[in-house]
Amino acid sequence: MRVLIVGCGYVGVAFGRELAKQGHEVFGLRRSPQSLGVLEAAGIRLVIGDVTKVADLFRLPGPFDWVVNLVSSGRGGAGEYREVYVNGTRNLIEWLGAAPPAKFVYTSSTSVYGQTDGSTVKESSPAEPAGETGKLLVEAENLLLLAARERKLPAVILRVAGIYGPDRGHLLKQFLKNDARIIGKGERSINMIHLDDLVGIIVCALKNGRPGEIYNAVDDEPVAQVHFFRWLSESLGKWMPPFEPDDSAAARKRGLTNKKVSNRKLKMELGYRFKYPTFRQGYTAEIMRLENAGELDIKPEPR
Repeated sequence: MRVLIVGCGYVGVAFGRELAKQGHEVFGLRRSPQSLGVLEAAGIRLVIGDVTKVADLFRLPGPFDWVVNLVSSGRGGAGEYREVYVNGTRNLIEWLGAAPPAKFVYTSSTSVYGQTDGSTVKESSPAEPAGETGKLLVEAENLLLLAARERKLPAVILRVAGIYGPDRGHLLKQFLKNDARIIGKGERSINMIHLDDLVGIIVCALKNGRPGEIYNAVDDEPVAQVHFFRWLSESLGKWMPPFEPDDSAAARKRGLTNKKVSNRKLKMELGYRFKYPTFRQGYTAEIMRLENAGELDIKPEPR
């Protein structure tokens, strides 16, 4: 297959490396030649372009059998989210109209679920986020769902949970540096996915995903914040992080949610089998990797 990865960053490089290993011809779209050596080492051919500029897309060396949109806003605000996700998606739909791929996969986010009551959510649950950036992600999803219905674009949407893996894992880094805090009673659920499993899920969606469908890319076990840090504490022999009062108003302003995201549809329809079914297996592998590399830097407990 000729594959284009739009937004070839942290996930894109890992995904492209796996595809190249499988013998596919892989192209990675980036705004600049930065990290060219990383892409080449992964077997990815760099193409320069900006998804927010439709003319750049029409200059790409298509057609492609598979197109995967892994673009990131770079932690920008609502303006950048609109440009990258909404306008970028609109541009991709226009460009692919003349030569549709066999499959198009777009990675959205489980942040589109705005539930705060700790309930279990699935793909058919309301996607009504409180934050403006979440609303823009839903808008981008709706553009693709409309294109799937009216233009027959074979688009599959993955709603991705919090990603962790090599060089990525905000909560573990906070814990190791003694910067972690448990909010309130620590009851808020954390939904996660290991990088290796996300790569596997994207491949699975390209092969088996049904156009016009949404799948939650999340592991088997949402975990309460307090239980996650208790496991880290016991695994690493460190004290639990301190508790911090729950400021509900601040949480609402930040768009914090509390829900348990179900992956049942992913497993039932796509048949995906997890390498790391829960955070325990995934973070055990990461802790071992850091130990073996001599990079497990545990800061002394504050007195």
